[in-house]
Amino acid sequence: MTGTPFIPEQITVHLGTPNSDAENVTVNFPDYIKNVASSEIYPTWPESAIRANIYAIISFVLNRVYTEWYRVKGYNFDITNTTQYDQKYIQGREIFENVSQIVDEIFNSYVVRDGRIEPLFTAFCNGTTVTCDGLSQWGTVGLAEQGLTPYEILQYYYGDDINIVDNVIVKTNTPSYPGEEMSLGMASNDIKTIQVQLNRISRNYPAIPKIEPINGIYGGSTERAVREFQKIFNLPETGVVNEATWYQIAYIYISVKKLSELNSEGLRLEDVSKQFQIDLVPGMQSAEVQVLQYLLAVVGAYYANVMPVDITGYYGEMTENSVKSFQQVFGLPVTGTVDEQTWIDLYDAYYGIVQSIPITAGNDVVLFQGKFLTEGVRDPAVKILQEYLSYIHQSYPNIPAVDNTGYFGPQTKASVIEFQKQFGISPANGVVGAYTWNQIAGVYSDLKYGFDKRPYQNPGYTIS
Repeated sequence: MTGTPFIPEQITVHLGTPNSDAENVTVNFPDYIKNVASSEIYPTWPESAIRANIYAIISFVLNRVYTEWYRVKGYNFDITNTTQYDQKYIQGREIFENVSQIVDEIFNSYVVRDGRIEPLFTAFCNGTTVTCDGLSQWGTVGLAEQGLTPYEILQYYYGDDINIVDNVIVKTNTPSYPGEEMSLGMASNDIKTIQVQLNRISRNYPAIPKIEPINGIYGGSTERAVREFQKIFNLPETGVVNEATWYQIAYIYISVKKLSELNSEGLRLEDVSKQFQIDLVPGMQSAEVQVLQYLLAVVGAYYANVMPVDITGYYGEMTENSVKSFQQVFGLPVTGTVDEQTWIDLYDAYYGIVQSIPITAGNDVVLFQGKFLTEGVRDPAVKILQEYLSYIHQSYPNIPAVDNTGYFGPQTKASVIEFQKQFGISPANGVVGAYTWNQIAGVYSDLKYGFDKRPYQNPGYTIS
C-alpha cells in the first residue's frame, strides 16, 4: 500500500501470464494507457464511450499499482498484458490518434468510490464474447449513442456513488517499503500505514492486539501487534518491521480487504492523513509550527547562516526569514514555505546534529533525539526524560517523580501527561515529541541552574 494514490511516471508490464518466463517492459504511463486503449477499443466509437473506457483502463491499472498487487507476491512488475488477469498491452502496436489525444487530456484522472481514496478496481470485459459484472466495452457504445456522458456511463456500470479524481500528481513509482527497518520510538507516516493495516488484519486474526492510538509512533502496542503478526505468519518474532514483514503485512491486508474486487472497502481519507497534512506557510498557528520552529532553533544554533527563531507556534515574519535562510543554505528554492523537501532536509540537518552529540545528563540539557517517546519504549533518552521529570517534581509536586529505569511505562506516561497539563501543551497525551521534550528540558534547566537554557542554546560551535 503506497499511501495517497498518484500517477506513476512509468509502469512495468509483464508480457505474459504472471508465472510465465516472459519479458518485462517498462513504459511511460500515458504510453501504456494509449497502447491498452488502442488494443481494447475502436477509434470509431463515440467519444463518450472512448472516454469512459479510458477512465476504466486508468483506474484498473492504478489499483494494481496502489495495492502493489503483484509486487507483494514477489513479482518484479506492476501488471501483466494478458486479459485473463489484467488488460491487453501489445508491445510496439500502432496508437490511434484520437485515443492518444484523449489520453493526453485525462491520463492523470481516475475513478473512486465516495469516501474512499484508492482507485476503483474497474473490472471490464468486451460484453460480447465475454460478459462480467463490470463495464461492457461494447455496451458503452449504445449508452453513448443514447446521449450519456462518460461519467454517466461509468455510473451505469459501477454505481451512483463514484467520482472522478482529476489532476492527480505524477511521481516516480517505487516500492512502498521505506528502505529502513521500523522499531520502537520511531515515528513516520509509514508506521501509521502499518498501524492501519494491522488493525484491519486483526479483525480476521483476533490474536493480533489492536494498536491505539493510530498516530504514526512506534510504541509498545505497535511492537506487540507486529510480534503477534510475525508469529502467526511464520516470520522471525523480532517486533521490528523489516522488508519481509512490511510486504507480508501488505499482502495479508490486501487479502482480507479484497481491495482488488469491486466491493473493496477501501482506505478512508482519515486513514492516511499525514502528520504534516499541508505545507507550512506564514500566518499559520499550530503544533506543527512549534515543531518546525524547534528544528530551526537547533539548526540555527549550529549553522552560522541559518537564522534561529523563537518557538511560539505562530508562523510569522521571523519564522519565514529563518525558513528562507535554511533553504538558501541547503540549496532549496527560497520560498519561505515549508514543503515536503524542505521538511526532509531540515530534519536530516537536525538529526545530523543530534547524532554528533552524545547523550549526557550533566550540566547540559539534551536535544530531542528524534524518536517519539511513548509507552512501551525502552531507550537511553527515556532515562534522561525520567531524571528531568523527577527533578521537576520537587517544584511541581502534581507532576509525579519516576524511577529512571529507561523504560517508558504507565508511571512515566502519567508524569508526562501532568507536565503537559501544567504547561498548557495540547493534546496532553503522554507522548514526548520535539516540543514536549523541549519544554521539559527547558523547565528542568530553569529550575536546576537558575536560568532558562534550552537544549539548543550555546552549543559551543557552529557549522558553516
